Amino acid sequence: MEFTAEQIAGLLQGEVDGNASASVHGLAKIEEGTNGSLSFLSNPKYEEFIYTTGSSICIVNKTFVASKALPETLTLIRVDDAYACFAKLLSIYNNMNRKEPAIEQPSFIHETASIGNDPYIGAFAYIGKNVKLGNNVQIYPNVVLGDNVSIGDNSILFANVSVYADCQLGNNVIIHSGTVIGSDGFGYAPDEHRVYQKIPQIGNVVIEDDVEIGSNCSIDRATMGSTFIRKGVKIDNLCQIAHNVDVDQHTAMAAQVGIAGSAKIGKYVMIGGQTGVAGHLHIADDTKIVAQSGIPSTIKNADTLMGSPAFNHNDFKRSYLGFRKLPFILSKIYEFEKQLKELTKTKNND
Repeated sequence: MEFTAEQIAGLLQGEVDGNASASVHGLAKIEEGTNGSLSFLSNPKYEEFIYTTGSSICIVNKTFVASKALPETLTLIRVDDAYACFAKLLSIYNNMNRKEPAIEQPSFIHETASIGNDPYIGAFAYIGKNVKLGNNVQIYPNVVLGDNVSIGDNSILFANVSVYADCQLGNNVIIHSGTVIGSDGFGYAPDEHRVYQKIPQIGNVVIEDDVEIGSNCSIDRATMGSTFIRKGVKIDNLCQIAHNVDVDQHTAMAAQVGIAGSAKIGKYVMIGGQTGVAGHLHIADDTKIVAQSGIPSTIKNADTLMGSPAFNHNDFKRSYLGFRKLPFILSKIYEFEKQLKELTKTKNND
């Protein structure tokens, strides 16, 4: 599908600088642009590429001033925020590629399941008893939905996602391939012979609206009650959320984060990759945690944390500088000790 510069400018409320009839049929990074592609420039460090790009159209900020001649074949669309506008176009493009409504065969849909309007259900999907799907839900091939699962409008579950029984997903939820929602929490108790006995996990997982979860994540069901992923949360690939965790609204975490049982994560928290969070603690709203940090205790006030155990990142950096100089400091201490011994020996001889 092709779009002209004039049409794109209309969508973005931008201004065409060049050929309004210039057309594009694909998207590309500015350094990789070819004829017929649309790119954007928002970061000044990439400006050099706009003078050599092969793209037909480039979205730029209204404040952009070329320092040298632009390619003759390049048309600019000037907008208030090039990055945000390009993201908007990506969203439009993505929506255009949504699956057409269909129920592919073979697939299994229990007779008690309730399915809303315009579903896409891929081949080999399994939909259990009393499942409820909202309107425009997309269930890709090999997805498994256990009994009593509910999924809200416009949600997408990509291939090989498994949602265990009784879990609830809201509207506009996106879950990527290989993720498991509602697997048993890690609950065991040793008996009199010190043999671990499984504690039944009878709760569920509740995922609210506008949540996106990456591939190969695991979100455990609660022992009792619910594990909560609140509205607007974004979770990267390969994350582990344990039983009875509560991740509050609009928190984001990067890949390989692990959160232990019953931890409470506040609103607008940002967690870097490979961070580990201990169980039964609370992290204050607006906290930022640098990658590979360890959080062993409650964070009462918003801060930017780093290290394991984590503390204020500026203090950590100063401490790390001291740590790096430790061999030098130790050598100086040994040198001073040697000099002190020699001085003491000389004084004793006197």
